[in-house]
Amino acid sequence: MKTIRKYMRVDRSGIAFLRFVLEASDGVATMTTLDPDRGMVVLNIAPGCEAEVEGILDGLEERIAMERAQAGR
Repeated sequence: MKTIRKYMRVDRSGIAFLRFVLEASDGVATMTTLDPDRGMVVLNIAPGCEAEVEGILDGLEERIAMERAQAGR
């Protein structure tokens, strides 16, 4: 099964925190920083974990400025 990719633009100061939270969430997703200057990251979400990752992201909206993005933008 393939992972689901979700591209995000994250405030640079929150990149490490987001990675930490995802890694602490029992392997539901991994994160790769694509462009640290622009805050571009990609989440590789395990199949069947999309709702859990959305819940994590929703819960972090008050702590980290982030928005959905498209690949390469």
